[in-house]
Amino acid sequence: MSTLTVTTANVNGLRAATGKGYVEWLAATKADVVCLQEVRAEPAQLAEHVREPEGWHVLWAPSVAKGRAGVAVLSRTEPQDQRIGFGSTEFDATGRYAEIDLPGLTVASLYLPSGEVGTPRQEEKERFQVEFLDHLKALRERAAAGGREVLVCGDWNIAHHEADLKNWKSNKKNSGFLPEERAWMTRVIDEAGYVDTVRRLHPDVDGPYSWWSYRGRAFDNDSGWRIDYQMATPALAEKATSAVVERAATHPERWSDHAPVTVMFEL
Repeated sequence: MSTLTVTTANVNGLRAATGKGYVEWLAATKADVVCLQEVRAEPAQLAEHVREPEGWHVLWAPSVAKGRAGVAVLSRTEPQDQRIGFGSTEFDATGRYAEIDLPGLTVASLYLPSGEVGTPRQEEKERFQVEFLDHLKALRERAAAGGREVLVCGDWNIAHHEADLKNWKSNKKNSGFLPEERAWMTRVIDEAGYVDTVRRLHPDVDGPYSWWSYRGRAFDNDSGWRIDYQMATPALAEKATSAVVERAATHPERWSDHAPVTVMFEL
């Protein structure tokens, strides 16, 4: 039996993270695939050892908007195929989505728009959700027809349930925990047919949180949100044996406001 370890990490600006510990983390990780979000840089703006890390095949998907968004997929195995975007006229060039095909598996990195209630950013998020749910359904259907599994990793910018954020009562009217956003996450599970692998392995706990605001003492008080997910097709989800949030030991050791979320599968 072989194992596959996948990590998703919102780096909150890769150039900044590079100087705070990302490079050392990548050198030490046991992951086979790493999905990054919020890279916020063109590949040419990155140092060579970051742009082309030894031992990794990298798909970069920067945004046309300089310094915004950007995702990447790093794989120790050379992909059989790779794609940027999901067929969206509005979003394919915005650095929100990229996917690679490995033997029997498609792995994707997602950075869903964050939104802000009452602004065009929330409207953008809602438009993205409509298009992306259709993509998730089609992706699963294509994969099933080809005998493949799917794993969509990333920053979904939605806490699904009350257990997914510390201060849920005060956030019910804020983007990221709106009733309609939570209902959309339910549709990802019930309609599109994906499984929240971390919650499946940690069913009755608060968290484990993966994002803490840099404001105040959110990290020290573990006043966080669980918004970084690995959503898998059911057969793959059943093979997940461990899920860990790689929370830094102390506030100064953080290289992002998110922590990497790592899931191991026994295939």
